Amino acid sequence: MKNGADFPPYLETLNPEQREAVLHQGRSLLILAGAGSGKTRVITTKIAYLVRERGLDPRAILAVTFTNKAAREMAERARLIDERAGEAMLRTFHSFGAWFLRRNGSQGGLDPGFVIYDDDDSTALLGTIMENVSKAEVKEIAHSIARAKDYFLTPQDPELDLINYRKDFRDIYARYEERLRQIGNVDFGDLIKKPVEILRALPEVARRFHDRFRVILVDEYQDSNIAQFELLKELAGPETYVCVVGDDDQSIYRFRGAEVKNILEFPDRFPGTDIIRLERNYRSTVPILKVASSVVDNNRDRLGKELRAERGNGKTPVLTFLPDQDEEAVFCANLIERSRGKEPPAAYSDWAILYRTNAQSLGFETEFLRRRVPYRVVGTLKFYEREEIKDALALLSFLVNPRDEVAFRRVVNKPSRGIGAATVDRILGEASLGGLADGIEAGPPDGDLAAAAKRLLPLLPAKAQSGIKAFLAAMEKSRCILEGTAEKKDRKEEKSQREGLRAGEGLSLCVVQLVMDTGIAEYHSSHDEVSGNQRLNNLQELANAASLYPAAMEGLLEFLEHIELDRSLEEERKEDKDKNPDRVTLITYHNTKGLEFRRVIMTGLEQGVFPRDDKEWEDLEEERRLFYVGATRAMDELYISSCAVRRMYGRTTPMDPSLFLREIDQSSIRVIGTAPYGFAKEPALKKAPLSGGKRPLSSDGQWQVGGRLFHDDYGYGGVAEIRETEEGPVILARFDTGKELRFLSRHQSSRITKIGEE
Repeated sequence: MKNGADFPPYLETLNPEQREAVLHQGRSLLILAGAGSGKTRVITTKIAYLVRERGLDPRAILAVTFTNKAAREMAERARLIDERAGEAMLRTFHSFGAWFLRRNGSQGGLDPGFVIYDDDDSTALLGTIMENVSKAEVKEIAHSIARAKDYFLTPQDPELDLINYRKDFRDIYARYEERLRQIGNVDFGDLIKKPVEILRALPEVARRFHDRFRVILVDEYQDSNIAQFELLKELAGPETYVCVVGDDDQSIYRFRGAEVKNILEFPDRFPGTDIIRLERNYRSTVPILKVASSVVDNNRDRLGKELRAERGNGKTPVLTFLPDQDEEAVFCANLIERSRGKEPPAAYSDWAILYRTNAQSLGFETEFLRRRVPYRVVGTLKFYEREEIKDALALLSFLVNPRDEVAFRRVVNKPSRGIGAATVDRILGEASLGGLADGIEAGPPDGDLAAAAKRLLPLLPAKAQSGIKAFLAAMEKSRCILEGTAEKKDRKEEKSQREGLRAGEGLSLCVVQLVMDTGIAEYHSSHDEVSGNQRLNNLQELANAASLYPAAMEGLLEFLEHIELDRSLEEERKEDKDKNPDRVTLITYHNTKGLEFRRVIMTGLEQGVFPRDDKEWEDLEEERRLFYVGATRAMDELYISSCAVRRMYGRTTPMDPSLFLREIDQSSIRVIGTAPYGFAKEPALKKAPLSGGKRPLSSDGQWQVGGRLFHDDYGYGGVAEIRETEEGPVILARFDTGKELRFLSRHQSSRITKIGEE
């Protein structure tokens, strides 16, 4: 195949760089594939080429990726070129690990009939070890153990303290591992960790796999974690051809354990590696790529590439400065509706609205429902369908109407207060019969469930009595807020106890007080760290929306009426939506990976939202990569919005533009709206400092910038700054709620617990 005429048809369609990557052989290969450069096509074509042209036994090929969908797509596309290519082993990392352990686990003391524990199973097992602690604490330790396995750390590893500073963490981790061994099961992390241990301990097994797999291909390598790198290293023998495909600029899953250094350091780990860059972008136009690249170019930890738009020039991206998040939703709706009125009209499905957290979908959903703009929310339920929001609305509904049986049944024993179904039925009977059934002093049969529960208290078991009292007390406190009779000192005490939620103006105080006092907030925050934070963010967004209404019964009624109207509009449109796939996409930046849209609106570009204020060093570089991913989803048009004020923590808060906006090449963007004073005149911020080194450590070795911690009153947070003084290190902790706290390291409060790095 010396010239183009010698290439078979399936290779002729590739561009020169893609073809070079497919034909490459000998030394290890890193394919640095930019956004929209056709990487999946390259890797599937390479599999077929090795079988069809090089005569390689397909069973000697192992290709791994990160989702079952991607693995299936790779297999199908390879088969279209050569049916035999389907015999190659194409799996996810974890699927391969399970396959390996079923066949070789017994040599490491594991029964082949093992069961794989999911997160809930692991937490349940850990709960048998950690007795008399909260569910939230158990989940936090379970998360730390999972993270330790992602980093291939054992209970004896000296670096384990970087995962969790808790003094007894090593012991808990070791006991958990022993319990798993006794039971004979594995957790998700073991599917990667145990094969590595077996391959290292048993050279004969390693030789067998080195002989079996002559070619190993890894897709989306920038998303791999440390344990997955260790597995790749052990599977690759001296003669194994290793080819990884990925984009260091699209590594955005550090919170899941992904380590960008795997791809950055691949040439060092596999000496003699060749690098082929796929820089031809087939998705976006020149101006869109300029916006994306000008931001990510400020990162220092990158191999570097220069995307070239094969589609040529296009419409200049727009940066709009807006007054607030309500106007942001209006702006998006106006753009979409105007595009529908042009010739040819744009499809709703051409549009995607991107935001940093799921909670931000509320404003767009509300505006679109009123305008009858069809939409879909990707990656989560619509706002009012989320469990935590339904629970909060049930509490508010019962506060307004104590006869609401549906709301009462939903929340009276959530979280569990020892109020069983029989007790609930008894209360319902008392409300309808007025005390006649129980022989107590008759009350009016008016259906008032709160009054009925109060009358029944003397006749209930002790645990149910306690649960009912707590529930009614929480409802009464919120009622006092609405009636203006709550004592100021009580409000202050309650405010100081809130973890993860903050009250602000108007009705938000009532909403936050109610979900905290009833335990609903703690119940939903006790999921894993990521899910728990998302649920708290959603509850906070509900409180933010409530801040527009007065803290009075009339305000609550108006708020609930507003929500009910939105929900009724949603119900009216359900049937139409099921029939019509043409809908606007509402999606977080993280969930857009691998997708593309004709028109993209990137929202919330304010400091503290995107990026968050606590992001620095490696975290800030990942936020830049997230911006790059979002911008490169756009094919034809890109819009970016930034608000002057935003409702946060129940208050209207002034916002500064995201630092990323000053890093954008100003010649490639059109600015509309009222820009903050001096915005256009200020130079872009200097490039971020090198992030490859260690984070600053306190002189006593106890605290590290970026380290995570937990405060009994303020919830989860991180070490933002360390200042050395004559009395020792002073630590500035910044919590996820926005609260800040300074303390001397040597006078660390017992209310603060180190939980490792974010």
